[in-house]
Amino acid sequence: MKDSPRSVTHVLYDMDGLLLDTEPFYTEVTQAIVGRYGRTFDWTVKSRMIGKKAADSARILVDALQLPISPEDYLQERESLLAALFPLAQPMPGARRLTDHLARHRVPQVVASSSHRREFELKITQHREWFACFQCVVLGDDPEVKRGKPAPDIFLAAADRIGAAPSQCLVIEDAPSGVEAARAAGMPVVAVPNPAMSVDAFREASQVLSSLELFDPAVWGLPAYPANIRVPDEP
Repeated sequence: MKDSPRSVTHVLYDMDGLLLDTEPFYTEVTQAIVGRYGRTFDWTVKSRMIGKKAADSARILVDALQLPISPEDYLQERESLLAALFPLAQPMPGARRLTDHLARHRVPQVVASSSHRREFELKITQHREWFACFQCVVLGDDPEVKRGKPAPDIFLAAADRIGAAPSQCLVIEDAPSGVEAARAAGMPVVAVPNPAMSVDAFREASQVLSSLELFDPAVWGLPAYPANIRVPDEP
């Protein structure tokens, strides 16, 4: 753990790749698009894109792979392909257990995702009852989010909506840009990166875990899991 944990009262979550397993959809669709130009979409590029607003990610992709299309062309084609996949999204391991547990103990929770509203609604198609446990949802197209991650706007807007001091909010993220945004907002942050990503990209995180199943609420002063639910040790 990078620094000593402190007691928090609110929890802010990224969504894609942390709560919902949507990242493979982005990979599948993006590879289908860039493959037509003889390019390969891998984690050296994807790691720079995840967590950012769509327009910023698209620019990174087009520049990195030197695609003969504009970022806008890429996004337009991607949108229609992703729309068919998003409703199939399933929870990431440990996500329901943690959020349901904190909801039972009335710990305020917020989703702070770079997704736009239309995308968000598609992603939670099968999970509306689950997402009702969050006190609010702040998305990338929210008027108060002027800048995308790694700027702190989305987390500061989320804290403001629930009346919480930034220092009392714990962010849980899977992207380096999200970790940077949380730090810029003055919030402790737990990183749960994809196994394909280097942990070196998460040096600024307060804690790095290989799975949300390993998150221990009690470490952060949050209500502990019941005694019959043991948090496994990090391998």
